[in-house]
Amino acid sequence: MADIVLGVGSSHSPLLNSPAEDYPKHAEIDASGRKLIDKSGVARTYGELLERADPSIKDQIRPEILQERAARCTANIEKLEREIAGAKLDALIIIGDDQHEQFFEDNMPAILVYGGETIVNNPLNMPAEAPQWWRRARSQYHVSDEPREYPVDAALARHLINALMEDDFDVSVSRKLAKPHGEGHAFGFVHQRLMRDETIVPIVPVALNTYFAPNQPRPRRCYDLGRAIARAVRAYPGAGRIGILGSGGLSHFTVDEELDRMLLDAFRNKDADALRSLAPARLNSGTSEVRNWITVAGACEHLDTQWQEYVPCYRSAAGTGCGMGFAVWA
Repeated sequence: MADIVLGVGSSHSPLLNSPAEDYPKHAEIDASGRKLIDKSGVARTYGELLERADPSIKDQIRPEILQERAARCTANIEKLEREIAGAKLDALIIIGDDQHEQFFEDNMPAILVYGGETIVNNPLNMPAEAPQWWRRARSQYHVSDEPREYPVDAALARHLINALMEDDFDVSVSRKLAKPHGEGHAFGFVHQRLMRDETIVPIVPVALNTYFAPNQPRPRRCYDLGRAIARAVRAYPGAGRIGILGSGGLSHFTVDEELDRMLLDAFRNKDADALRSLAPARLNSGTSEVRNWITVAGACEHLDTQWQEYVPCYRSAAGTGCGMGFAVWA
C-alpha cells in the first residue's frame, strides 16, 4: 500500500537567495508602492505601516542580525534537502501557487493537478536592465542555462485526479504548460533548492489559487483537500513512499509573527479546528501561501512534527519582510 511518509513545509521567498546586504534593496520595493496589507488583511501604504510599526523592529534590521538570520535560513534549506533525500521517496506531491506564471485572468483554477509526463523549468528571463541583485534573488527558481525537463509521476497524478473527483473535489487538470515561462516559482524552488541531481524524484504538482480573489480555496477546504490527498495515496495500487511538500509562506510582505507562531503550533499539535477556521482575510498577498501548508497539514494527520524552525526576516522598519518557516512531518 502506498502512503505519505514525509511532509515538508518551506518558505520560498526571494530573500532566501539574497545575501543580507541585498535585503535593503527588497525593502526599497516595499517602500516604492508595492501593494501591502497589515496583519488584519487591510490594504495599507508603506507609510501607514511604518507609522504603526513596533519601533523595536529597527533593532531587527541591523546588518549583523540580517546576516545571522540569512545564515539560519540557508542551513534550514540544506536540512530540508537532506530530509527529502534521506526519505527515499518514490514521488513528491508539491502543493504550490501560481502567480501569473501559467494562469491569468482568462483562466484561474482554484485547484489544479498537473499530470504531464514531465514538467519544464526554463532559464530566468528578465529584461537586460534588471539589476543584478534581483536576478540573483529570482535565480533560485530557474535552471541556469538550458531548459530542463523534470519527471512527473503521471500515473499518480491521474489517480489523484480520479480519487479527488470521487471525493467531491472538482479539480482542474493540465497535461502541458501553456505559457513559455515554464514551471512556476513554487515548483521551481523545490527542484533548484531542495533536490540534488542525484536525488531528483518524480513530482505531482498541485496548484492552488492562493493569491487572486474571488476563488481562493478557503482554509477549511485546503485542510480537507490534504485529507483527501492522503486517502487517495493510501488507495493507490502497489507500494510507494510518497512525500508531500507545501511551498511558500509564511507571512509576507508584512511579517506577522503572532500568526506564524500560531500556525506552527497548530501544525505541531494537529489542531485541525484552528487551521480550518482561519479567517481568509488574514491569508492574502504573500501570506496567502499559508494555504499550501494547511493542505500539507491535512495530509499529514497520521504523522508527527519532527522538526520546525522559524526565522522572522524583517527588511524594513515598517515590518515588511517574510516570516520564514521550515518544517518536517514524519
